Amino acid sequence: MNEDETLIWEGSPSQWTNLGLYVICFLLCWLIIPIFYAVWKWLDLKCFRYEISDQRIRLHRGVLSRRIDSIELYRIKDVTFEQPISMRLVGIGNVVLSTSDTVTPGLTIYGVPNAETLREKILQATDRLRDRKGVREMDFSQHAVRP
Repeated sequence: MNEDETLIWEGSPSQWTNLGLYVICFLLCWLIIPIFYAVWKWLDLKCFRYEISDQRIRLHRGVLSRRIDSIELYRIKDVTFEQPISMRLVGIGNVVLSTSDTVTPGLTIYGVPNAETLREKILQATDRLRDRKGVREMDFSQHAVRP
């Protein structure tokens, strides 16, 4: 992260998101391979981290090799909060981003606590960054509206 960036939020998806997989692997543990798969999925999620600053969102991932992707906040077009009942029971949710980024047009910040608050923080940071940079989002759709 740069010196001029301020960290807004940092976190990882909850292991609760893999509960169904863990149950299936437990039921099939007599096959041995599901145990290794469950351990790999646990480790993979443990090594996944979101970092949200006042300028961009970074996704850190990878167990053996590392990859960092980033999306500039001013490219965010829409931010949605989702909380299916399974996540609502354990107090986690999803923040779904629609962006104008060509590589990552959509991003889901999956299975995080206080997702509704995080959504608001992202919206506020996006508005502040756009005002500071003088950037406006314009959508030129392919469908013309006829009177």
